[in-house]
Amino acid sequence: MATAIKTVDPAQNEFLAELEAKAKRPNRFFRTMANRPEALKNFVPFYGAVVGPGSIDRRMKELVYLTCSFTNQCAYCSAAHAASGKRAGIGEEELAALRASRDDGFSAAEQAAIRYARELTQRADARESRAALREHFNDEQIVEITLVAAMANFTNRFNNGLEIAPEA
Repeated sequence: MATAIKTVDPAQNEFLAELEAKAKRPNRFFRTMANRPEALKNFVPFYGAVVGPGSIDRRMKELVYLTCSFTNQCAYCSAAHAASGKRAGIGEEELAALRASRDDGFSAAEQAAIRYARELTQRADARESRAALREHFNDEQIVEITLVAAMANFTNRFNNGLEIAPEA
């Protein structure tokens, strides 16, 4: 039986303590990553640059993140991004569609991004779906969608690999 990776006590890591104070709640993902303090310090601003404001809207970013997380069956990211997705305007029926690997009921642009994110997650390339993005997005937006999908796949693998459960 595998032994769980220990989490870092925020009292032992000032940066982690600041993150949790801002969020006003504990975060298993950050507490686990804090085993590599420099990685956590560099991850947080990079994550913000990828999922924060940019050339595509919050809803689109959440659709991409959720598509990857549901595809990878990442319980931690699926739970976190279902909540943030709802705040970005994603409804229960849309969440159910994404969980079931469907893209019906979404706009043409959203379908293109969802298909791209799913293919990129399943195959680590997206030759079949990348061209459809061009019909709806410019180069900057395509790069941003790809960064969101890559970030989701990174966090999904980190959480799944280390069996990090969602916050209660």
